Amino acid sequence: MLIMLFLIMLSLILALVFLLASFWAVRSGQFDDDYTPSVRILLDDDQHKQDHQND
Repeated sequence: MLIMLFLIMLSLILALVFLLASFWAVRSGQFDDDYTPSVRILLDDDQHKQDHQND
C-alpha cells in the first residue's frame, strides 16, 4: 500500500512539473506562430496573381 501512495505522489509531482513547464513555454513565446510568416509571402503571391487576372 505504501508503494501506491508513493506512485500517486510521484505522478502528482511529475504532473506539476509538466504544468509549470507548459506555463513557462507559453510565457517565453515558445508557441508564437513562426510558420505562417514564412509562408505568407507565398500565399499573398497567389492572391496577387488572381487579382491581376480579373483586371
